[in-house]
Amino acid sequence: MSKQQRYVVMGGAGFLGSHLCERLVGEGHEVVAVDNFITGSASNVAHLAGTPLFSLVEADVSVSLPVEGQVDAVLNFASPASPVDYLEHPIETLHVGSLGTMNGLELARAQGARFIMASTSEVYGDPQIHPQTEDYWGHVNPVGPRSVYDEAKRFSEALVTGYRTTYGTDTGIVRIFNTFGPRMRPNDGRAIPNFVRQSLRGDPITIAGDGSQTRSICYVDDLVTGILALTRSSLAGPVNIGNPHEISMLELAQWIVKLVGSSSETVHIERPVDDPTVRRPDITLAQRELGWEPEVSADEGLRRTIEWFREHPEVTGL
Repeated sequence: MSKQQRYVVMGGAGFLGSHLCERLVGEGHEVVAVDNFITGSASNVAHLAGTPLFSLVEADVSVSLPVEGQVDAVLNFASPASPVDYLEHPIETLHVGSLGTMNGLELARAQGARFIMASTSEVYGDPQIHPQTEDYWGHVNPVGPRSVYDEAKRFSEALVTGYRTTYGTDTGIVRIFNTFGPRMRPNDGRAIPNFVRQSLRGDPITIAGDGSQTRSICYVDDLVTGILALTRSSLAGPVNIGNPHEISMLELAQWIVKLVGSSSETVHIERPVDDPTVRRPDITLAQRELGWEPEVSADEGLRRTIEWFREHPEVTGL
């Protein structure tokens, strides 16, 4: 993969998609980002607009994927990904997980390209096995409020597998655990942007429930490295990519308040229905098959994220 490649990044103007585009362009590859801007923003990739290696296509991938010419890899990162977003756009989330994934697979199939599906640790639901390994089938409520996202991703995994076994399409599935970093939307409802924004404002930090529920947090640069390692391999997956650094939400809030130097106090709000109690990836497969493991410490990643929020008040509303 040392020669120039042409990548299509579905959802390329979103948080994760924009970081993938940035890395690929920085490596000298041609990138076509496709986004309908439901949760993404052209501002996330505006700094790439001046290079001939990058183009941005506004389109709903659930309807069509208007990309012409040779393609070497299709990376499907098109979906609302936070509870606030997919609860606001439930049908769109189901469409992009099914029809959007199929359109991406059809493009990859026609071009003989590698297809990478961005799945999620949410397929494990509220897990009964800890940490979570790829052979765990999950504990998901198929009719709960989170099901529009959970089941969309579970269906997309099944669809990817079907194309691989039926048509021989070169596919890989990555199950992404909680990721954070610059360009997260401050109001997307996820813990880290919420806590950072509230701390910088001096507002109360809102903790769901008693805050004992855990997540494992991975800095976005590490995630991108893992995704590209999977893309450039022949591994079908699914493979967990995430940082095993597990922390409770209360501890995370207190840590961010300390890093910000804020006087914010914590307040407790109602915990969402079906909110997972624990979440931590077993990354043995990624270590063994991809030679990948996270390198950026959670502390360093949080410092970088906080600094980005401070430097972009036009985005963060600070």
